[in-house]
Amino acid sequence: MIVKPSGISNNAFFVIPEDADDLFTLRRIVEKHDHVIADTNRVIKQVKEYGRPDKGERIKVRVCIRVEQSELDAAVDRLRITGTIVETDNELVTKGTHHSLSLEAGDSITIDKGRKWQDVEIKMLKRSGISASFILVAIDTQEAAVARVSGTHVKVIPNIYSGQSGKRYQTKNNPNIETYFTDIAKTVSSIIGENDKVIIFGPGETRRRFFNALVGRQEIEKERVQVVDGVDVAGEDGIFVFLRSPEMKEAMSASKLASVSSMLDRVMLMVNKGEAKFAMGMHEVSQAAELKAIETVVFSDSIFKTANEEQLVKLLNSIESIGAKTFAVDSSTDIGLRVSSLGGIVALLRYAVR
Repeated sequence: MIVKPSGISNNAFFVIPEDADDLFTLRRIVEKHDHVIADTNRVIKQVKEYGRPDKGERIKVRVCIRVEQSELDAAVDRLRITGTIVETDNELVTKGTHHSLSLEAGDSITIDKGRKWQDVEIKMLKRSGISASFILVAIDTQEAAVARVSGTHVKVIPNIYSGQSGKRYQTKNNPNIETYFTDIAKTVSSIIGENDKVIIFGPGETRRRFFNALVGRQEIEKERVQVVDGVDVAGEDGIFVFLRSPEMKEAMSASKLASVSSMLDRVMLMVNKGEAKFAMGMHEVSQAAELKAIETVVFSDSIFKTANEEQLVKLLNSIESIGAKTFAVDSSTDIGLRVSSLGGIVALLRYAVR
């Protein structure tokens, strides 16, 4: 998440969420009576003197609303903020009317609490604002997949095919592999962020050849690109094999994904040993939170199907206020499925409570 102080007041921040994890962070931060400023669309109807109002024209307008409610939609990829309009840059928009903002990844808003921000709120913003992402490339001579790992969320771009016949020598109908490398490099360049790193893997020596082609373009510094051995699968399957591999934990040791994976491995080891320094499910985690015993908690978006959203937000905020770490994972990933199968929420404890 991009976070900057706003010039509106000392109590305001300008933020741009970059993924679903950031949207949930904002869901935990935005409260009733906060002021939120954003660009939105609103239908303006012209009222005629002797006739019905027309269908109206949809215009872009900047509004400031006093928040009444915020909630995530069922897919957890959009945050809906509802409230009353208190300021607007268009005189055709009436103040005091209700409006709903629909916030997605990449949209920008300004949050003004009208008070000093709490330490836990600042902590959540700063933690979301410094996370780096990784670009994964699973490549061989015939196909390649590119994925962006942001936080604990994975977005895979459809496979890129070389058209190579599989022969080791160049034939008349065999496309030049350099064109294939150029297509992949363009895809990587189009999604890489300022602080992102690139990890290349796959069978054979194609990964090293692509590494030379990528850094040779001089668009991405050599220090930001890493070639990983040990994952001999290319394409989309290669991405998910890598995300389950020990090589991922080593290459992405500073990432949220690696931290969550290591934490789950510790929990499963405790289960096998019969240790009780973990909690699973809303009931057990809530009890551990009351005793301030939680060290780290991971939850999947599947928890929203069974738990009350407001109660979950209060629980996670109370956990973070005592210095514990919280991570959200996408149930569409392998790690997310593991968390979902364990009740949707798992906590690693400082000490046993059972």
